Amino acid sequence: MAEITAEIVNKLRQKTNAGMMDCKKALTEAQGDLEAAETILRKKGITKAAGKQDRATKEGIIASYIHLAGRVGVLIEVNCETDFVAKNENFQSFVKDLTLHIAAANPTYLQKDDVPADIIAKEKEIAAEQVKGKPANVVEKIVEGKISKIFSEQCLLDQAYIKDDKLTISDLIKSKIAELGENIVVRRFTRYAVGGE
Repeated sequence: MAEITAEIVNKLRQKTNAGMMDCKKALTEAQGDLEAAETILRKKGITKAAGKQDRATKEGIIASYIHLAGRVGVLIEVNCETDFVAKNENFQSFVKDLTLHIAAANPTYLQKDDVPADIIAKEKEIAAEQVKGKPANVVEKIVEGKISKIFSEQCLLDQAYIKDDKLTISDLIKSKIAELGENIVVRRFTRYAVGGE
């Protein structure tokens, strides 16, 4: 086990914004491994975030972004619990990142539940037709895989974040909840493009 020095604790603190004692505990648990300790903290942060996701969000901001010489525009409402967090630079920067992501990734829906049932049924029918003749259990897995792919391409919360494709937008929101200590909800968004591109 590597020695847990004040220097390594401070390094982890700067990387994660976690408290000194949390960093020390994570490093002890990870036997001095900085990367493993960071993972431990992230997991704990996301666990803490899950407990906050039922809390009411009546504050927040509406933000906009115009890109490509006025050819693409995004309008978004992101809610939090207090106006203190709504005015926080970190929160506002996060919302700005979401507008950039929406401009680039062009999601159609906010979440899976927003995709109309008839569209899902039609996509399942098309996918099943493409693999006709295979065993039923194989067809079912392939169809479910294709539907998951549609969600990951068209639903904002399921999309891979353009600045870090190892994270989904949902993961990004959870990490921000853990960081800011308040529930955060993307309420709605609209993406405009000249000529409907």
